[in-house]
Amino acid sequence: MTTPNRQPSHLFYQTRRRRPMLDQARGVYMWDVDGKRYLDGSSGAMVCNIGHSNERVLEAMRRQMVKSTFGYRLHFETEPAERLAAKTASLCPGGLNKVFFVSGGSEAVESAIKLARQWAIAVGEPQRYKVISRYPSYHGSSLGALALTGYAPMTAPFDPMMRAMPKIPAPRAYLDGLDPTKEGTGHHYANMLEERILQEGPETVLGFIVEPVGGASTGALVPPTGYMARIREICDRHGILLIHDEVMTGGGRTGRFWGAEHWGVAPDILVISKGFAAGYAPLGAMVAHDRVVEPVLDKGGFIHGYTYAGNPLACAAGLAVVEEIETQGLMANAERMGNELKRRLKGLMDRYDFIGDVRGSGLLLAFELVADRRTMAPLPKGLNAFDRLVELAYERGLIIYSRRTRGGLEGDHFLVCPPMIVEESHLDEIMAALTAALDEVAGEIKASLAA
Repeated sequence: MTTPNRQPSHLFYQTRRRRPMLDQARGVYMWDVDGKRYLDGSSGAMVCNIGHSNERVLEAMRRQMVKSTFGYRLHFETEPAERLAAKTASLCPGGLNKVFFVSGGSEAVESAIKLARQWAIAVGEPQRYKVISRYPSYHGSSLGALALTGYAPMTAPFDPMMRAMPKIPAPRAYLDGLDPTKEGTGHHYANMLEERILQEGPETVLGFIVEPVGGASTGALVPPTGYMARIREICDRHGILLIHDEVMTGGGRTGRFWGAEHWGVAPDILVISKGFAAGYAPLGAMVAHDRVVEPVLDKGGFIHGYTYAGNPLACAAGLAVVEEIETQGLMANAERMGNELKRRLKGLMDRYDFIGDVRGSGLLLAFELVADRRTMAPLPKGLNAFDRLVELAYERGLIIYSRRTRGGLEGDHFLVCPPMIVEESHLDEIMAALTAALDEVAGEIKASLAA
């Protein structure tokens, strides 16, 4: 989309595509300077969990701004950082008591793998350095986090600059024709981890990183029954650290504060960002078990850090966001509205035979387009349906988020993840705009498949 009468921009991001100039945002809505209203159906990039311009969060930030906006962690402790760290630890499974603040998800993942490595050295196992992840997956854009990512378009240009890390297949039962409700399915995919550990040499494997519910790379993929528990067992058996990437799932979006709570499984390290401060300030955190942190501190300290770690203004925002999630019952609303939205999205499968799957948990939901629902064959790559449908929805004032499911190379899925304050009337608007966009793209899909 290009916007007429717009001055050239000195900014550059992924492409030359221009977007309208944002004027203001409140609740689930955003307005451009021409007055057009958009429903934020993806919470930005699954960030704005509590909606835009929440007055209680803004007031907490104002109070902190009057006191101080920065205090370097080597010079001062700050009340907002201490309070948010205590609150975060109280929300975590037992033993995950040590919090390290960062500014975003990539920094959080980078911090986690560097802590894991320093733990291995501290406990006398320096031969452990490999962190196994899944394919496809996305864990961040820094080189360390990117080495864990299984998404070819994002990783391929930088392969010569990174140490490649081992991958196992993500548990995409819907593509493999397996029943995700059967424990045997979960064990089938989890056992791939043990096979890879044995292949690599257990003494060299440091950790395994996993999103409890998949994010953008797999489109809200919910693991099969038995998967998360078996993963924990395997890691314990081989002395490997389990890292939960809760950058997208943390903060209540799935109906629980941590996505892994749905399975009652605790990691050794977890990371959170995005919904942690819900877009009000750049904030993320790594939270680690005492038994991981204490040996590192005993051996001279954690060799890592960021300038804005524990920024008091960001922590004040984060604390206000967490309080809002709890006091306003937003996790319960995410579960309730998510169930209803998922039901409606599944209903679209009766209308459009090119919707192959609808999945997710709470308000982390996605649907996938396919050429053939029986075989789950993807749509032709050249159709670029993952981009086309987003644009058609945007024209109608609905913001959704898309990626390519099959390792980033093909396949088309769309994340529909409105803020946790969403009401049923908003779901009506989402479905009306989405259906209109799907009606338009349907003809293009049929023409492409017939050609």
